[in-house]
Amino acid sequence: MSSVARAIRPFASRALAQKPLTSACQVSPAFRFPRGTRSFSQSPLCECHAPPMLLKAAQDNVQDIRTGIESSKFLKPQLKKYTESHEWIELAEGGKTAKIGITEYAAHSLGDVVYVELPEVDLEIVAGEPVGAVESVKSASDVLSPVAGKVIKGNSILEDKAKTINESPEGEGWIAEIEVADVAELDALLDEAAYKETIDA
Repeated sequence: MSSVARAIRPFASRALAQKPLTSACQVSPAFRFPRGTRSFSQSPLCECHAPPMLLKAAQDNVQDIRTGIESSKFLKPQLKKYTESHEWIELAEGGKTAKIGITEYAAHSLGDVVYVELPEVDLEIVAGEPVGAVESVKSASDVLSPVAGKVIKGNSILEDKAKTINESPEGEGWIAEIEVADVAELDALLDEAAYKETIDA
């Protein structure tokens, strides 16, 4: 018998000797109902008298869950930046990839979008180079990448439904997802407040 088993066995024997299993859980007679005659919500559950050590462990687990929920409220939001040429870039939670699209202001200025040119997968780009193009009933415009990186994928939804850019330009209407070469490049871009100042000027 292992040393762990020898240590546990006497403890278990003492615990059972102090409180027999039959008295550790007192079940209400009302709980023993004929099949199909009563639901769990209609019958009282058993009154269990767990050992203090188990109760303490359960309380600690509940506290850990509550602490996790509370701390999740203060998680740092995903980083989103803007350019003066009306593109946005949103860094994923992992900090390695980002989605790029045009801003709501740009989508409104273009009017009804009828075609979107998506980038090729694995295309390497530098900041300021086109990562796609958008054509509307009014005009056509290149979409410039705010940072350097490599294209992971284009938004295939736009191939069949280009107007998604009008409906959700900064959400479902993203144009490309890239692997960011240097996250520090985002520091030079505009935050939401600074971008709003440029379009309000």
